[in-house]
Amino acid sequence: MAGVTLERLRKVYGNGHAAVDEATFEVADGELLALVGPSGCGKSTLLRMIAGLESITSGELRIGGRRVNDVPPRDRDIAMVFQSYALYPHMTVAENLGFALRLRGAPRAAIDARVRAVAAMLELGDLLDRRPAALSGGQRQRVALGRALVREPQVFLLDEPLSNLDARLRAGMRVEIARLHRQLGATMIYVTHDQIEAMTLGQRIVVLRDGRIQQIDTPMALYDRPANLFVATFLGSPAMNVLRGRLVRADGLRLRRADGSQVPLPDGFRPPAAALEAEVALGIRPEHLRPAGPHAPLQAELELVEPVGNEMFLNLRCGRDALVARTPPGPMPEPGARIGLTFDGACVHLFDAASGARLGV
Repeated sequence: MAGVTLERLRKVYGNGHAAVDEATFEVADGELLALVGPSGCGKSTLLRMIAGLESITSGELRIGGRRVNDVPPRDRDIAMVFQSYALYPHMTVAENLGFALRLRGAPRAAIDARVRAVAAMLELGDLLDRRPAALSGGQRQRVALGRALVREPQVFLLDEPLSNLDARLRAGMRVEIARLHRQLGATMIYVTHDQIEAMTLGQRIVVLRDGRIQQIDTPMALYDRPANLFVATFLGSPAMNVLRGRLVRADGLRLRRADGSQVPLPDGFRPPAAALEAEVALGIRPEHLRPAGPHAPLQAELELVEPVGNEMFLNLRCGRDALVARTPPGPMPEPGARIGLTFDGACVHLFDAASGARLGV
């Protein structure tokens, strides 16, 4: 296996659009790194640049310490798993798995041994004689993964490989990919728009927006200390609640909102001095927003209760702002009722309203 290093990598198309702008990070040997962001953020373009399927406008790309900017894809010793399974319909599972090795002129006995080893690893041993049309979506995706595994490349590149599967199969395949990574110790770069996939699979996550890296860190570090408002609201399901207004000191700290209402802030909230009298965005995770009595600092109207088994999501309206509270299951008032909400000041995230940058520690 090998590490991957990107230094100020850029991809600019003929119309001047910068799909990837100054991407700099390093993937350690044996690491599973997730690239995540909304559609059009440049994550798949970045993966294709690493694979050699997109040219590099500027910057430097190294795989295993070797500069590969102008190296053809076949000579980079990488394997890529695409969103579409891209299996050959006229070939059996065994033939699909061994196709790349046959192209490289590997001996028949070596191909058979490698195909059977990978098939056993992915629980495909009983399906080797079937063609893709006779397989389920999850089985086809495992064949696509296996086709990459048989080659034993330096780096695996996975471009939204689970997006065509239903929710149950996606959950199962996430476990499968994580198990394979632990078993192989392989270097993997995994592209997804699904933040749950990124959080559960990535040892580290690169968050992208409009071609630029927003933050790189471990999943929980990103969740607990997002660098800006975009990262804060993109990672987490349900998304972080955001209240906007001016931070003022009047009988304690308060958030003065555009409609004139004021939200008293709890004692544990310690904003930096520069944030006072500034326009800010206050972020509160749904699990930190708790229903309370009629004298709670924040009042909202209940719009919808979503029971999901072991917890409930309360969808609320507070003036112009939509809020979500995550609570244990239990009796709740009917939609339209007023609910008081409280939150711990130590759990509040503070951002500059204009730039979205995090304020304070």
